[in-house]
Amino acid sequence: MILAISPHLDDAVFSIGGTLAQAAAGGEQVLLATVFTRSVLSPTGFALACQLDKDLGSEVDYMAVRRREDQLAAERLSFESPLHLGLPEAPHRGYDSARELFAGPRSDDSASTAVAEALGRLLEQMTPDRVLCPLGVGAHVDHLVVIEALDRLGVTTERWRDVPYVLRDADPAHVANELRVSLSERPVGLSEAELERKLDACAAYATQLGFQFGGEQPMRRAIRAFADTEGARLGCDGPAEALSLVSASGGAQRLRTLDLRAP
Repeated sequence: MILAISPHLDDAVFSIGGTLAQAAAGGEQVLLATVFTRSVLSPTGFALACQLDKDLGSEVDYMAVRRREDQLAAERLSFESPLHLGLPEAPHRGYDSARELFAGPRSDDSASTAVAEALGRLLEQMTPDRVLCPLGVGAHVDHLVVIEALDRLGVTTERWRDVPYVLRDADPAHVANELRVSLSERPVGLSEAELERKLDACAAYATQLGFQFGGEQPMRRAIRAFADTEGARLGCDGPAEALSLVSASGGAQRLRTLDLRAP
C-alpha cells in the first residue's frame, strides 16, 4: 500500500497526482489521507476571510465543500475514497494572518502532538509499504507540522515538492536525492490522456483554483509546464514528478527509478 499524507485537501494531488494515478493503474493500493479537514461552523477573523476570499459566504461549511472536492479528485484518479483525519487547519488554531502561516509553528500550537497521535494510529492500522508526504517547500505551517509529526514517529518517507509553492520558487538546490517518476510515454509513464486525468483531478478542487492559480486553465498550464521542467531537470524523456527519500534516521538516500506502468 502507498499512503499519501496530505496536509490540506489538495496538496497531494496538485504535487504528485500523476504518481498516485500511475501507481493505482499499476495495481497498487493507494490511500490518500488528509490531516487538516475539520469543519468549523461560524468562523470569524482570518479563518472567515480565508473562505470569503473564495466567494464562499459565512454560512457555508467551507471544509465540507473541500472534502467533497477531494472525493471527486480521488474518483478521477481511480483510487479508493480518501481518508479525512479531522484536525483543524492553522486559521482555526489561532493563526490570524497570511504572514503567520509562513512564519513557522507558534510556541502555543500543540498540533504536532495531535497529528503524531493520529498518524501513529493510522500507520499502525494500515501498515503501508510506502509513505509519501510534503518536502515543505514554501514553509506553510501545516506542512511543517505534518513533517515534524512524521519525524517524531521515525517514519521513512518519500517527500514531494509542494505545489503550488514550488511554482513560485522552483530552485531545486535544496533537493539532493530524488526518485524520478516519469509522466510521459517515455520511458515509463502515463499517456497524454492519463496526464490530462491528473489535471482533471486537480480541477476538482474548484474552490482553490482562482486563489492559487488564477483559474482552471492557468492551473493546467502551470502544472503541465512544471512537469515539463521537472522532466528536463531530472533527465527524463518527458514530464516528471520527483520524490525525495528521507530515512527514519533523517538522512537522505538514493532510490531506484520505479516503473509504475500498468501491466
